[in-house]
Amino acid sequence: MLIIMKKAAKEEELVSVKEYLIDRDFDIHQSTGANRTIIGVIGETGRLDTQTLEQMPGVLQVIRIAKEE
Repeated sequence: MLIIMKKAAKEEELVSVKEYLIDRDFDIHQSTGANRTIIGVIGETGRLDTQTLEQMPGVLQVIRIAKEE
C-alpha cells in the first residue's frame, strides 16, 4: 500500500499517519521527494481501511497494490 501525502502536508500530519500505522504493527518506508512524501506500508494491508486513511489530515491518496498470484 502507498500513502501519498499532500504537497502542503504539515510535519505533524505526517507523524500522525506514521504513528497510526506503527501502532497497528505495520512497517513503513518513507520516501520524501521535492514535491511529495510517499509512505510505503509493509504488512498485511488488507485489514487497513483506506477510507479512514484518506480522511486523515495531510493525506492526498491511498493506493492498494494488488497481490501477486
